[in-house]
Amino acid sequence: MKIIKAVVGILHNELGQILIAERQAHQFMRGFWEFPGGKIKPNETKENAIIRELHEELGVEVSSLNLHQTMTHQYTDRIVELDIYHINRYRHSPIGAEGQKIIWLNIDELTNYKLLPTMRPIINSLILPNKYWITPSNNHTSDEWLAQFDQHLKSDISLIQLRSKEALDLSFIEELYRKCQQHNVKLLLNTVNKTFTETCCDGWHISTDEMSKLDKKPCTDDKLLGASTHNLEQALQAQKLGADFVVISPVQATQTHPDTTPIGWDVAKQVVDTLNIPVYFLGGMKLEDLNKALKLHAQGIAGVSAF
Repeated sequence: MKIIKAVVGILHNELGQILIAERQAHQFMRGFWEFPGGKIKPNETKENAIIRELHEELGVEVSSLNLHQTMTHQYTDRIVELDIYHINRYRHSPIGAEGQKIIWLNIDELTNYKLLPTMRPIINSLILPNKYWITPSNNHTSDEWLAQFDQHLKSDISLIQLRSKEALDLSFIEELYRKCQQHNVKLLLNTVNKTFTETCCDGWHISTDEMSKLDKKPCTDDKLLGASTHNLEQALQAQKLGADFVVISPVQATQTHPDTTPIGWDVAKQVVDTLNIPVYFLGGMKLEDLNKALKLHAQGIAGVSAF
């Protein structure tokens, strides 16, 4: 099977919109939309390739860029090794210099288009925050728990996992979701009574055990699905299932599970480097670990007491 090495660029305009281009009739996967870019030439660096491709395709001159992520995607007849770059600064207004259609869209409009299969994980990596707060798993109706929840809503947290080892009343979850919507915070359910049909959430988070009992994604694509994993094999299983992101743990030693051997930063990085979907690091994480996780191209860190 042939291997194609390619690069694409994520361009923003002054309105914060993102540029996508439609693949033409003579191209593989014609009619699908993608981030602009192309194949790397022999003996060409990846950075030079994306600068050249964007000049040829869009007529822009790139002056600043940085690597966002890498991924490998297997089609039926080819494997594409893709490097995705943030284009921080460029000159000239983009045009369809090779006759292709281009369009600027808000990030939440991208999924209205017929996208290449590589696009969804990239979009998720752009949408998801770098901090993922997990609620304490018991005493949900106590004043202390509720105060902690409200405190996080008023902080810079924008993604919350409602974790519970006991069944919760639907009315209680609906009230939490109402609060989250008021603060523009996404709420994922990790509860024992979840059905994947609840309307009072933005998605669900599944345990490793729950994942092992599934043979397909249990929810629609307009909802987020996160999965807890503890090694590379489980993380790959979650990606195959259709999870939008995974949490890998424990990266470091934790007080709650002192007898569990942490996987360490190197193994956690291997998971990030292997997967196409976003990865959060969990276990012994502190806020000061965030920059280290981001430098390893993780989506960010997760935790109960990290934030």
